[in-house]
Order: sequence, then structure tokens, then C-alpha cells
Amino acid sequence: MEFGRLITAMVTPFHEDLTINWQQAEQLIDYLIDVQRNDSLVICGTTGESPTLSDEEKEAMFRFAVEKARGRARIIAGTGSNNTAHSIHLTRIAELSGVDGVLLVVPYYNKPNQEGMYQHFKAIAESTRLPVMLYNVPGRTGASISVDTTLRLARDVSNIVATKECVSIEQMSLIAAGAPASFRVYSGDDAATLPCLSVGGYGIVSVAAHLVGAHMKQMMESYVAGHVQEAVDLNHKLHPVFKGLFEAPHPIPNPVAVKYALQLIGHEVGSVRLPLVPASIDEQAFIQQLVQQSVLD
Repeated sequence: MEFGRLITAMVTPFHEDLTINWQQAEQLIDYLIDVQRNDSLVICGTTGESPTLSDEEKEAMFRFAVEKARGRARIIAGTGSNNTAHSIHLTRIAELSGVDGVLLVVPYYNKPNQEGMYQHFKAIAESTRLPVMLYNVPGRTGASISVDTTLRLARDVSNIVATKECVSIEQMSLIAAGAPASFRVYSGDDAATLPCLSVGGYGIVSVAAHLVGAHMKQMMESYVAGHVQEAVDLNHKLHPVFKGLFEAPHPIPNPVAVKYALQLIGHEVGSVRLPLVPASIDEQAFIQQLVQQSVLD
């Protein structure tokens, strides 16, 4: 199973009362596939506010996304947590829902050592036939899976097929160099998409692709085709969007900024659930300027 190069971690649209807005979810899925050219969508990842979604809501979202995507893009379910047994339970639910793969985050808060991480991911992967993408984001989890542990999993567990890395270009490079040829390394940082490709990475699991996915796809295709300067020029043009969505006008929790930006371009995806809060007046002004001055014009 190939997930492709461009993957968006999709926001979860809400009504004003913060229940899931299914009509907007369908429209957003169509938009991300048909307009922004996504190869896959992550459903109920962190950008989809997974910490505040119930298991019942997640199962409903998995089934809904599979139905509405209609095979036009792969659906990757966010089923990881810091509880191995619960992650196995949710992964089995996702498999029965018809998804194409799962995304498993490094366990947060309890901070296992490397052997604990290895056994955690191995147990979940062995409970399913689905392909697994690891997700290493120490800025959110307080723990990081090492290069050696990632490579050990890539070699030992046949359905662990990819990793989403939010650590460093050096870590991406070492994993890409040491993993089996079929193993895919994805950047989890939009601004590192092009550098990731340059060290042997494969693609991006993106937030910014909600807004500029088609341009990001073009950038990656240009690089792979050998048109390096064209890719560099596109990266320079996209960079303000990459950074602005997380630094508007100071560090802002994901998905607050991208949800507001989507509303500005006509997608009524609603607000965010507590403990996140909507963008402030200053943040809204910054995001409005970002959208107006970006490649979206």
C-alpha cells in the first residue's frame, strides 16, 4: 500500500455547538482530494483534534471518510495513544471501518524507554493487517523514538511501512539511509518538505496542504523530476504559509490557525474544542493577511 507523497492531516469540522458537521466534512474531503490533490488523508490525527474526540466519534469519522473518499485517496486513521491496549482496540475498529492504514503516535506523558516504544508499536502493528505509519513528534509527546528503534521496527515488523518525523533533517536522513527500500520517510513539518526529499525522504503529512496542497504537490513533483530550481522557487513562495500557520503572531496551537484560514476561504469548519480556544483578534488579523498575501491570491 502506497500512501503517496502528499497527505493532509484533516481538521474535523464542527457545528457551532461543537458536534461534528458531517456536511462540511464531506465538502472538505472533496476539496482536499479534487482541488488540493491529496494522495491520502489522515482522519482523527492531532490536527483533527483527536484528544477531544470520543471513540464513537472517531469510528464514525473513519467510516464516513472511507465512504466519501470513494477510493480517490487513501484514508489513514489516527489510532495511536499512550495506552497500548486502547490503541489496539481503536486500530481494530479502524480496520473494520475500511481504512487503508493507521498513524501511531509515540506514547505521550508516560514517556517509555526505547524498548517500551518498540514493544508498543510492534504489538499494535501485529494486531492488524493494515499498513502502519509511525509518528514521532517529541514537541507534543515529550518523548522521541530513536533512529535505531525506528529502523528496528522497519526491519522486524512487515506492516510498519513509514514514519512521520518532526525531529530533524538529520534524523530523517539517517532513517532514509538505513531503512528497507520500501520504507517511506515523511516530514511532519511543512517547512521541511523539500529538505526531507533532498535527504531521501518521500513526502509530507501536512497541515498547510489544506490551503496550498496543489502547490506543494507541484513542488514535490518538480523536485522528483529533476527541476530543482523550480522546486526551490515554489518552496520560497510557500514558506510564509508554512511558518505563518504556527506563528501567528506568536506560537499558536494547531489546528486553530488553519481552521480560521479555511473559514476565510469559504469552508465553514467551525471552531475548536477546549482546551483549545479560537484565534484571538490579533491572530485573526495575521491569518487574514497571510491568506491575502499568500499564493492563494
